[in-house]
Amino acid sequence: MQIERVDAPQAPEIARVMIEGFNRHYALFRNESQRAKYRFETRDWHGQRRAQRDRIEFYDLRVHECSLRLEREFKAHTLPMQVWQQVKLLYIGLLVEHHQPELAETFFNSVTTRILNHEYFQNDFIFVRPVISTEYMEIGGSNVPLTFRAYYPSLERQQGLEQSVQALLEAFGLSCPFEDLPRDALRVADAMRSELGGDKLRANFQIQVLASLFFRNKAAYVVGKLCNGFRDIPFVLALLHRKSGADEKAGLYVDAALFGEEDLLLLFSFARAYFLVDMETPSTYVHFLRSLMPRKTRAELYNALGLAKQGKNLFYRDFLYHLRHSSDKFRIAPGIKGMVMLVFDLPSFPYVFKVIKDFYPPQKETTRELIEEKYQLVKRHDRVGRMADTQEFSLVAFPLARFEDDLVQELRQFAPSQVEISDRDGDGQVELILKHVYIERRMIPLNLYLQEAFDAGDADPVARQQMERAIVEYGNAIKEMVAANIFPGDMLWKNFGVTRQGKVVFYDYDEIEYITDCNFRKVPPPRCEEDEMSGEVWYAVGKNDVFPETFAPFLLGSPRVREIFMRYHADLLDTGFWQANKERIGRGELIDVFPYAPRRRFGAAGADSASGCEAGENRGG
Repeated sequence: MQIERVDAPQAPEIARVMIEGFNRHYALFRNESQRAKYRFETRDWHGQRRAQRDRIEFYDLRVHECSLRLEREFKAHTLPMQVWQQVKLLYIGLLVEHHQPELAETFFNSVTTRILNHEYFQNDFIFVRPVISTEYMEIGGSNVPLTFRAYYPSLERQQGLEQSVQALLEAFGLSCPFEDLPRDALRVADAMRSELGGDKLRANFQIQVLASLFFRNKAAYVVGKLCNGFRDIPFVLALLHRKSGADEKAGLYVDAALFGEEDLLLLFSFARAYFLVDMETPSTYVHFLRSLMPRKTRAELYNALGLAKQGKNLFYRDFLYHLRHSSDKFRIAPGIKGMVMLVFDLPSFPYVFKVIKDFYPPQKETTRELIEEKYQLVKRHDRVGRMADTQEFSLVAFPLARFEDDLVQELRQFAPSQVEISDRDGDGQVELILKHVYIERRMIPLNLYLQEAFDAGDADPVARQQMERAIVEYGNAIKEMVAANIFPGDMLWKNFGVTRQGKVVFYDYDEIEYITDCNFRKVPPPRCEEDEMSGEVWYAVGKNDVFPETFAPFLLGSPRVREIFMRYHADLLDTGFWQANKERIGRGELIDVFPYAPRRRFGAAGADSASGCEAGENRGG
C-alpha cells in the first residue's frame, strides 16, 4: 500500500509519547534485572522469585499506560489511518540510534493494535517486518557497551588457563567473596582441558564470556564459549552460595561447569522460568546465544531472556513464514483427546495449538475463566524444567484450505464460540479465525511413547531401556513439580510429553493446584466387609483432598510399569511424602531442582539443598 502524505501536526508528538512509553518500560525492565545481582549477593531467594514472576506483567502494564495517555491527549482511536502511517514514519526516525529498536517496534505494534481494531493487524501502520537492523549494533557508536569480554590465556605459562578463569569470575564484581576462588578456577580449567581433549591450543585460543550474569532462582550463570581454531565449545558456569545457616559471610563457589549445546539446551529449556539479565542491547545477546545454541530460534531466546512479547512477535513471523513455505494441513493432534482442550497441529511445524472447549463432561467442574487462570499461574510460576511454556494468542487467522475437514468439524462442534470463518478482505481467501488459542512446543505424548516400548516387547533391550527411562523421568517430573509447590492434579500418562532430549514435561494445566492448598490424606479403613467389596467410595472427600495411595490403579495397571515405578518412585504413593513436602514448603523452603546433570557438578556436598537454585536433574534415577 502506498502511504499518502498528510499534514498531521499531532503525529510528531504521538511518536514521541510512544517512544517515551517504550523507554520507560525498558528502563523498569532493566532495573529489575540489575537488582537481581543484589538479590543474589544478599541471598534474597524469595525476592528473586517474586521478581521473576512480577516482571512478566511489566510489558502489558506499560502498553496500557501508553494507550491511556494517547487516548487522553489525542483521542487516538479517532485518528485516520493516514495519521498512523505518518506516526510510524516519524517513530522509525527515533529508532535509528536506539539500542533496542526491535523491542520498540513490537511495543509500537502492541499500543496501536490495542487502540484500534484487530482487523488492521496487517496494515501499513504497524511493523509487519522489522525496519531497523540489529546487526552489528556494537559498532554503531562508542556508547554501546560490549556484549562479551575476551580472555587470552597465556600458552607459555602452565597456569595461564586458571588465571584467565579467575579473572573472568572476578570481572563480574560480585560483592560477596568466593570461598576459594583459586580452587574453583583450577576445577573449571581442568574441566575445560577435558572438553578440549587432545586438541592442540591454537594461536587464536580465547575464552569469550557474556558481560552480564544470568540469574534465576538461587543461581547465577556465566555464559560463554571456548574458541580454538575452527572449533567453538559453548560453556556455562553455575555459581551458588554455600549453605551456612546463620553465617551471612559464607562464600560463593562454582557448583558446575556445563559444556556443549545439549547442556545449554537443558538450561535454556522452554519448560524453565525466564532469566534475569541486564542487557543494553538484547539483540547482541541473542546473536551470541545463537552461536552457542543454533537449534534455538531467536523467538525462544528472547523468551528465555524474559522478553516474552518480542519472542511472541518473532514466533508469529516464523509461523507465517512456515505457512507460506509449506503445504500440509492442520489436523487433530495424535493421542487421547482431552476433555477441556481441543488440540491440533501442523505435522511440519514443531508446535501444537490448543483451544478451550465451550463445554465439558460432567466430571470436569471447571469454567473457561478458571482454565485461563491456571495457564496464567503456570506462566508466572517457576516451571523447574517440567511445565511447558505457552504462547497465548487472540484472533489468529488461518487459511481455511489448510485445515482437514474433521478438524474444522470438531472446532465447530466443541468450540463454536471460538471459531469464525469469513472472507475478511473480499478476495476469495477464506480464513478460519480462532478467537483464543494457546501454542506450545510439540512433544511425544508419554502414553504413546510407552506404548511404542510395549509394542517392541521385552526381548528388545532398547525398548526396555526406553520404558525404564520414561517411567523414571515421569516420577522425577512429578517430584520436581512438587518441589516448586505444584500438584499436577491429573497425573495420567497422557498429560505428559517426552522432549527430543528425553525429558518428561507436563502440559495439561486445568487441574493443577498449589501443594500448600491440598489436603493429603490416607484412605480410611473400610467400616465393614460391604465397604471393602464395594466399588463406591465409603468416606467423605473434601474439595482439595488428595489420596496418594489411590494413584496406583490408574497408573500401574501393567506389571512391567509397576515394577519399574515401585523401584524408583514408590514414595509417590505414600501420603507421608506429600505431607512432608507440603510442610517444607509451608516453612518457606525453596527445594532445589538443578537444571544440569550431576556429572557436571564439582561435588559440592555443602550446597544449599533447601532452596530453588535449580537442583537435582536425576532425582530418583
